[in-house]
Parts: sequence; structure tokens; C-alpha cells
Amino acid sequence: MAEEMTGGCQCGRIRYRATVDDDEAYLCHCRMCQRATGGVSIAFKSIAKTRVAWEREPDLYRSSPIAERGFCSTCGTPLTFWFPDAPHMDLTVGSFDDPWRFKPTSHSGSESWHRDWLDTSPLPASRTDENPNVVRRWMDKVGKLPD
Repeated sequence: MAEEMTGGCQCGRIRYRATVDDDEAYLCHCRMCQRATGGVSIAFKSIAKTRVAWEREPDLYRSSPIAERGFCSTCGTPLTFWFPDAPHMDLTVGSFDDPWRFKPTSHSGSESWHRDWLDTSPLPASRTDENPNVVRRWMDKVGKLPD
């Protein structure tokens, strides 16, 4: 079932609306994505370019001879990956305002994955609001924790 979803960068300068048909997403582990994000992988939602409307177009970086990446030059948020000649693009799952609906259904770039980072669920976990150093800093600066 099609649903309109919104998203954008961390600072709010770049915003989009996307019509999403399903919950499928994927993780890319290729070295280019690792370098572009500084992470071991990135979560993407593939979507037809015609189903994305930008309030403000992302800044573009020609990351290779065959692809471009959209990002915000103010806050640095990675937003997209696409081949200019393809009808689909990838939006970063984390840039959606409500990313919780998406489920990973596949991996790409598995030649570069870090196997130890694939399932970290057994590791100890803590919430941001349980870290007194982080809470104090947020409360001192803005009087509340971030959304």
C-alpha cells in the first residue's frame, strides 16, 4: 500500500516527500559507501525517482564515474545514492522522519562487509537518556533531549 513519507537532513535545510510502496530496504557494505558515510554499512530504501519530491534539492557529489550521492553541504547528512541514467534512486533509511517501518531484506557489497558488525544485538545496550554526560549537556544547552 502506497504511503507518503517525509524526511530530510539533520539541520532541516533539505527536505523531501516520498511515496513508498513497501517496507523493503537493504544494507550496502561496499567500500564506497563505507567511505561516504564513515560507517561499516549504510541502510538504503530504493524508490523510483519520480516518487520523490524535494522541497530543496540535495547538494550532489559525483562519487564515481557512474554514480552520484546527494547530501546536505551544511550539516553533512548523506541522503541519496543514484546512477544518473537509472529510473530508481536510494534514499538513506536514517533520513526518513519515521524510519522504523523499513526492514532489511538484503545486503549489497558483501565483499566488504565486516562480519563482526552484522549482528550486534547480543552486545550491552544503553539509551541516550541514561547517559548522564549526554543528558547534562543537552539540558544545559537547550533544556531538553533531542527528538
